[in-house]
Amino acid sequence: MLADKLVQAVFAELDARGVEREARVFELRDVAHDITNNLLTGFAPKALAEMNDYVAGADALIAVTPIFSTSYSGLFKSWLDALDREALDGTPVLLGATAGTARHSLAIDYAMRPLFTYLHAEPVSTGVFAASSDWGAEADSVAPLQKRIDRAARELADRLAGSAGAAKADPFAPESYLAGGSSFEDLLTNLPTRG
Repeated sequence: MLADKLVQAVFAELDARGVEREARVFELRDVAHDITNNLLTGFAPKALAEMNDYVAGADALIAVTPIFSTSYSGLFKSWLDALDREALDGTPVLLGATAGTARHSLAIDYAMRPLFTYLHAEPVSTGVFAASSDWGAEADSVAPLQKRIDRAARELADRLAGSAGAAKADPFAPESYLAGGSSFEDLLTNLPTRG
């Protein structure tokens, strides 16, 4: 439910800005056996490979996991282990998590955010945590779930609107490390000088 609400909120933000959007929702339980087989053999079965290719080509990612033992689920981490190491380079990510109690609300910042940062993704500032109580009558009235969802959606939409359709830079292309030149000499000639 949290992932669906996040997608809807991001869509609303993008629609208001006139930015085209499309999303696919993947349930890891549908490819759980494929993830295990990939970890055992090093080869992704077709369904997992297609999912991973879609994620690698996406302009952004909304990643939501239940919290188990104060961190993301093992299946979630296993999927990230099965994903190409460079698949998320520079990709904006909206992080979300659910758990039975608000005591786990910091798991986004101490577990998920470092993981995605390690993968060179770019998590937006606001992560959305939803405890069981956020869905009922006893929901937080100071920072209601929908308010947190809307804030995170705005942040991701800001990133997408600013870079809609932008291609990921190839870190191995000479333009990215030779300052637009074609040789090491060009790089040295184009170095900024301190004055």
